[in-house]
Amino acid sequence: MLSSAQTSKAILCCQCSKSSTTGRRNLSADIAQSTFNKYDLTYRRLKEFLKAKMRKNDILLCQVDRNFVMDFEAWLKIEYKLDTNSSEKLMRIFKRITTMCFKNGQMPKDPFCEHKLKKVKKDRGYLTKSELEKIIDFKPDNKRLEKVRDIFLFCCFTGFDYSTTAALTEKEIVTDDEGSLWIETYRIKTGTPSKVKLLDIPLSILKKYELRRDGNFLLPVMSNAKYNLYLKEIASICGIEKRVTSHLARHTFATTVTYVNGVSIESISKMLGHTKLSTTQIYARIVDKTISYEMDKLAEKLSDTKFSSNL
Repeated sequence: MLSSAQTSKAILCCQCSKSSTTGRRNLSADIAQSTFNKYDLTYRRLKEFLKAKMRKNDILLCQVDRNFVMDFEAWLKIEYKLDTNSSEKLMRIFKRITTMCFKNGQMPKDPFCEHKLKKVKKDRGYLTKSELEKIIDFKPDNKRLEKVRDIFLFCCFTGFDYSTTAALTEKEIVTDDEGSLWIETYRIKTGTPSKVKLLDIPLSILKKYELRRDGNFLLPVMSNAKYNLYLKEIASICGIEKRVTSHLARHTFATTVTYVNGVSIESISKMLGHTKLSTTQIYARIVDKTISYEMDKLAEKLSDTKFSSNL
C-alpha cells in the first residue's frame, strides 16, 4: 500500500517485522508489543482508508500530500469515532514513516510539514483509596478472576506496566543489605531502569504463585486483551464505574499508593522509570487530596500564631 514496486519496502516498515513479535513474552529487543500494535493498527487503518475513500489498494508515495494526511485524520475521527489523542497516536506513527521516506528521497515533500498534530492534555485516571480497597477486598469465585485481581494489585503496588510485569523473572528480584526485597528491571517500552521495593501485598502475591510459575516468569500474565476484559468484569462486580485497564494500576501506584502518602515526585519518577520528571509531575497536579493534606499541615503550624486569629 502507498507504494509502487520500488517504494513498497519503505512504507511496509510500519509492520515492524511481525515475525519478531509472536507471543506475549517473545518481543524483539528494540520494540515493545504495545508499540508494535500501534504500527500494525496504523497500517491496517491506512489500508482501509485507501479502499474506502480512494477505491484503491496501492498508490505512489509521491501522491501522499497534505490533503491525504488531513483526509486520513478526519476519516479516523469520523469512521472510528476517535478523539483527538487517539487519532494523534496513529497519525504520529504515520508521520514517522513519511518522514523516513522523505529523508530517504522517496517523497518529494514532507506531507506533514504544514500540518501540526494536536494532542489534548488530559488528567490520568487512577483508583481512589476506597476503590482500590474494593478490589483488595474482592473475593473471586473462580481462579480466572482471582489471577487477574492479583496481577492488577501487584501492578498497583509496584507501578509496573503490563509488558514489564509479564516479562519479570526471578533474576530481577534482589535483596538489599537489610534483607528487604526489591525488583530491579528495565521497562519493556522504553528500556529505562526501574527499581521498586516490594511492599507486603506484592510480596504475598509473588509467594502465592511461587510454586505455579510459567517457566521462570514470576506471574501468570495472560494476553493484554483478555486481561483488560476481565478487569472490566471485576470493576463491574466491585461497583467501580471507572474504565479499569492494565495501565490504570500504574497510575494508581503513582497517586493513591505513593504520592498521596508522602513519597517524593523524584522517587516516584525513578520507580516508574520515567525519563522526564515532568511526566511524573502530571500525577501531582491531579491529586487534590495532597493539596488538602498539605493545607491541613499549614493550618496546624499557623494555629498558635497571629495568622490564625479571628478578625
